[in-house]
Amino acid sequence: MTEKRIILEMGTGNDLYGEDYTKAACRAVQDALHHSSIVLFKSLGIDHREMRVQVTIGVQQPERVDIETLRAELPRGRPEVQVVHGGLDVHDPVNNTTHVIATAAIAAFLPLEQGAWKLSEAQG
Repeated sequence: MTEKRIILEMGTGNDLYGEDYTKAACRAVQDALHHSSIVLFKSLGIDHREMRVQVTIGVQQPERVDIETLRAELPRGRPEVQVVHGGLDVHDPVNNTTHVIATAAIAAFLPLEQGAWKLSEAQG
């Protein structure tokens, strides 16, 4: 069986005062998750544990993100988390603080049999 991507969602999150990259990344993951509802598992009787969940987080300081904390944010599937350079750091010189903005891309994959699904033409 070939694995196929069934969903791709994006989200953003921030930590405005604590310079906490993990908190900003978790908020980006939650933002992406709140944009989607994958009903096919219940509708088609597919076990959600078959789904591989690939998460890519972009922040300016990837080494400051706790990957295990991010994995715990994912309620379904087998999570894989990668943190890369991206996002934004916005420095406030007046208050000497940095606002951390993280971006998240969440892709979900399922092993699907080639040719098992076919899109039908719209009935009008």
